[in-house]
Amino acid sequence: MSRKIKCCPKDGTYTLFSECPLCGEKTRSAHPPRYSPQDRYGKFRRLMKKDA
Repeated sequence: MSRKIKCCPKDGTYTLFSECPLCGEKTRSAHPPRYSPQDRYGKFRRLMKKDA
């Protein structure tokens, strides 16, 4: 059984659970998305990052 580590966006705690054990916030993957040279949405992600 292989599980990926997750990170709490609120306090930065790393865990294997879907909720943070400290604050109860929903966690998200700590790994970046896989890179692909045929990335269809890369242009839009870069625009969103530039605006933020």
